Amino acid sequence: MTAHSVAVLIVHLGLAAVGAWLIAIDARTHRLPNRIVLPALGALILLVVVEGLATGDGQRLTRSLLGAFALGAFFAVLRLASRRGMGGGDVKLAAVIGLVLAWHGWQILVLGAAAAFLLGALHALVLMGLRRATRHTQIAFGPWMIIGAALAIGLS
Repeated sequence: MTAHSVAVLIVHLGLAAVGAWLIAIDARTHRLPNRIVLPALGALILLVVVEGLATGDGQRLTRSLLGAFALGAFFAVLRLASRRGMGGGDVKLAAVIGLVLAWHGWQILVLGAAAAFLLGALHALVLMGLRRATRHTQIAFGPWMIIGAALAIGLS
């Protein structure tokens, strides 16, 4: 097993475990706790750096870090543009997801981000159709970010 394949396995297992935990928390409380998201981000950055050094693949390392910054910045802009739509936890989770998705490639990053918005919108439309939500109902977005990322990775 290569260093890269070990890193891929660890990243995906970590993302799945933390993702499942965050989905349960966010769906219930509409919060993505810093005590979970920030250590996950730190651990993933460390792992990506170690993997980059071990394999000599600086391009993947750079792309991953840029992906974390890009998706995190995009969500930060959305947070600033919306009064109560996007939470700070979503911004931090976007950095985590951006790092992992960009590790796979820019197309996977775009696919995962787009899938999150599509799935979140479909969920909201179903709830509105069932009259369980209105345009003003707050809906947890973290689960859709995580599921969108998992789908993008699964399709890669």
